[in-house]
Amino acid sequence: MTKTTFEKATCRVEFDYFLKGSVLKGDVNSGCRRVRTHFKVESNETEDKILNIIQLAKQGCYAEQMVQTAVPLTSTVELNGKNLELKGITDTN
Repeated sequence: MTKTTFEKATCRVEFDYFLKGSVLKGDVNSGCRRVRTHFKVESNETEDKILNIIQLAKQGCYAEQMVQTAVPLTSTVELNGKNLELKGITDTN
C-alpha cells in the first residue's frame, strides 16, 4: 500500500436511472443510463500522487468495473426447497 496522507476525502456517486412500465401489467423495465463519481480530496501530498491513488482506487473498484464491463449473470430460483426454472432468468443456454 502507498503511504499517502489525506486530511479529508469524499466520493459522491450519482446515477441516471429509469424505471418504466408496470409490475401489474407485467412490462416493468429498469436500467441505468449513466453513472458519475465526484471525488473531493484535501491533502498535502503532491497532485500527481493523489491522482495516482484515485486512478488505482477506480481500477480496483468492483462496482465500477461491473458498471463499465458487462459480466455474465446467472440466477437460481428456489421455492419451498424446490429448484424452479424461470424463462429468461434461470436459463443457462
